[in-house]
Amino acid sequence: MQATVFNPIQLHLLQMFSRMSSEQELKEVQQVLSEYYFKKVAKRANELWNEMELNDEKLEQMANIHERLPYK
Repeated sequence: MQATVFNPIQLHLLQMFSRMSSEQELKEVQQVLSEYYFKKVAKRANELWNEMELNDEKLEQMANIHERLPYK
């Protein structure tokens, strides 16, 4: 059986989680992590929006594109 090697982030999280004593604490940490990653994704989406010079009209055009690969 192969041993699992944890990176420093994983080790830190394991240490933090080992101190949790209730389901409520777990839910709170999950909420914090969800908000953190939501903010990162929203920031990147805004960057892409600006980089690609998107607007509502371009989005509408993309939504109406029907590109299908032929069935084989």
